[in-house]
Amino acid sequence: MRRALARIGHEIVERDRDLSRLAIVGIRARGDALAARLCETIRANEGVEIPLGAIDITLYRDDLTRVGYAPVVRESAIPFSVDDRVLVLVDDVLFTGRTIRAAMDALVDYGRPRAIRLAVLVDRGHRELPIRADFVGKNVPTAIDDDVRVHLVEVDGRDEVELVKAEVPV
Repeated sequence: MRRALARIGHEIVERDRDLSRLAIVGIRARGDALAARLCETIRANEGVEIPLGAIDITLYRDDLTRVGYAPVVRESAIPFSVDDRVLVLVDDVLFTGRTIRAAMDALVDYGRPRAIRLAVLVDRGHRELPIRADFVGKNVPTAIDDDVRVHLVEVDGRDEVELVKAEVPV
């Protein structure tokens, strides 16, 4: 995980040399922890503080009625203007693309970024929307019913990516 995030950090800097226009925004609840790690990696390597934000997408989800009538809404924190910035949106797992669509909808409510790029720790395939990541830590082939679980020290007390295979009916 550490090596994947270090590589993504280097790739972000190589792609967008003007770091003064760059900001990183993590999707709550694990993307924001990964985003903080990416900011720290870039600071350590480049000596530059990159603005960091976190966004909650709960109310932007297209399956909100399936989640329940009392969804847990967390605070979004974007303490900078997104206008004319290159935003790197960070999430733990890219699957159908629906979470990313919701995050982009939420971000444009804050203003008009110059560009939105996507960084994910794991890309497991099975897209339902035409969304692809610009920066990927690891591509993991999965069956549609498999589950990819990312555990982070900040949230779960350990760093681990776990692939749980779907049970085959007997």
